[in-house]
Amino acid sequence: MILNKKKLLFVTGTRADFGKIKSLIEITRHHSNFEVHIFVTGMHVHEKYGNTIVEIEKSNFSNIRQFRNFNGEESMDEILANTIHGLSSFTKEIKPDLIIIHGDRVEALASAIVGSLNNIFIAHIEGGEVSGTIDELIRHSVSKLSHFHLVANDKAQSRLLQMGEREESVFVIGSPDVDIMFSDKLKSIDFVKKHYEISFEKFSILMFHPVTTEVEEIKKYASDLVDEVLSSDLNYIVILPNNDLGSSSIFNEFIRLENKDNFKIYPSIRFEYFLVLLKYSQFIIGNSSTGIREAPYYGVPTVNIGTRQQSRSLHSEIINCNYSREEINLAIKEAIEFGSFTVENNFGSGRSDQQFLEIICNNDFWESSKQKLFKDR
Repeated sequence: MILNKKKLLFVTGTRADFGKIKSLIEITRHHSNFEVHIFVTGMHVHEKYGNTIVEIEKSNFSNIRQFRNFNGEESMDEILANTIHGLSSFTKEIKPDLIIIHGDRVEALASAIVGSLNNIFIAHIEGGEVSGTIDELIRHSVSKLSHFHLVANDKAQSRLLQMGEREESVFVIGSPDVDIMFSDKLKSIDFVKKHYEISFEKFSILMFHPVTTEVEEIKKYASDLVDEVLSSDLNYIVILPNNDLGSSSIFNEFIRLENKDNFKIYPSIRFEYFLVLLKYSQFIIGNSSTGIREAPYYGVPTVNIGTRQQSRSLHSEIINCNYSREEINLAIKEAIEFGSFTVENNFGSGRSDQQFLEIICNNDFWESSKQKLFKDR
């Protein structure tokens, strides 16, 4: 039991990171030790990306502050600056004791900057991962600005220790979305299909995001991908891309999928409902981390295109291909023939929320030094 009630501030900017922190918000908001606040920004509060703040509000969470950090044309550094400004004002208003952030988005980087420069504890979820594009630079920068690290597995912990983080600041709790993935509270596939007016008996999921370091080629990549899925004559549920540099090129190509009987396009889908659709899909195609992390644990094949997930933890069952139509075509055929499979779950047992609560209910946690020290090895 901690001695004084603490204010927790969770920051979320995307449908993906909200899925990673939702169980942590849920378990702390009813606990007498904590007062929970949520700073909602990024794609959540933009109509182009589905105004997914509505899904946060439907979770019956309180103390929600929304902040619009972009309007549509800003570069990633401008979004970073806007987020710093908005979050800095909010933290001065509520004076949180701990800011909890996830992953590798500019909203996480902004939060880490605000917290570290204002002497506020920062807890970073799922640091120590590896990937391609700008994400890795952001993720590792966030880790170096954070005081505590809540990682998915021993490999992530090892990488953070290589980066000079202290052993006592790194906690292996698994991936919090596993709490939801294997929950017995998920809806049935019939319920979800009815909710989103999906009539397909069989379907696959398409999620393709820009690779910021390959922005000049994104239009060509997206065009070839759209050509290939159109020619495949399969049914697809399409989730529109994030707002990284180059997203407009993908949006413009995805327009060609509109009004096609075998495509259903959504700016976003509620995380729990998306998991149900993923679980029952034939395969997932594109370059989303969902294909690398969540899909294998449901036994769903992944067609992983290009370099965005380069160097991430890839299972042998994931089908990797380059951006060419020929390779995408062959990968789709392989995914259909592959069928379902099982893999070992090395991202936790579904108790990340309980482990998180135990950690922050310990007085030693709050007595940690805010002075970061590099541990030589």
